[in-house]
Amino acid sequence: QGQLVESGGGSVQAGGSLRLSCRGSGSTFSNYAMAWFRQAPGKEREGVAAISSPGGVTLYADFAKGRFTISREDAKTTLYLQIDSLKPEDTAMYYCAFLQGFPSLRQSDAITWGQGTQVTVSA
Repeated sequence: QGQLVESGGGSVQAGGSLRLSCRGSGSTFSNYAMAWFRQAPGKEREGVAAISSPGGVTLYADFAKGRFTISREDAKTTLYLQIDSLKPEDTAMYYCAFLQGFPSLRQSDAITWGQGTQVTVSA
């Protein structure tokens, strides 16, 4: 599947926006459904959003509906996560992953992980 490298995280104030990117290497990027996960300090990793290949189907965790938008640009082998109206509780390390099968928010369906990008939201 190749490697995944996330970017775009940072420190922002509540109410701001960020767009996270996940660049993939390898020629099979477009073959896989993909997802974003996050892990806050002291908490388990959780699924945020997933997208099919091609990107016609999306899936969001309940907390992500309305503020998070997942998209992909296969020509650039890049996955995106737009986060609007950021809240302090969005503070976490955000990871992208290739998935086996259909879009899913289950960690067990992830087959390749990126190293993560940190998002910190201050009140």
